[in-house]
Amino acid sequence: QVQLEESGGGLVQAGGSLRLSCTASGRTFSNAAMGWFRQAPGKEREFVAAIGWTPVYAGSVKGRFSISRDNAKNTVYLQMNSLKPEDTAIYACAVDLWGRASRNVGDYDSWGQGTQVTVSS
Repeated sequence: QVQLEESGGGLVQAGGSLRLSCTASGRTFSNAAMGWFRQAPGKEREFVAAIGWTPVYAGSVKGRFSISRDNAKNTVYLQMNSLKPEDTAIYACAVDLWGRASRNVGDYDSWGQGTQVTVSS
């Protein structure tokens, strides 16, 4: 069982930046893929980015967000730049123990509780 804990959310003005962190515990995750998803009020959870051996991004964040990982710290990061009000959501990380770095919610095995990101205009 993998436990995930996110941090780094908050309130930021449009055009600003935030860095989210997600730390895993319970087992090593160097061979797993890690993903970030977000859910805005009244909307379905949507894929943001994932990283296995290489990063994958949703079109809406490509060029603004960057995902990276530090296997020694069991941590994955999401650097978010040029934030827009439409990026406002709860951001949650997830682990895919099969290492697929999938865009699909159902391919992930464990999820964190999420952290709120609010971008004001």
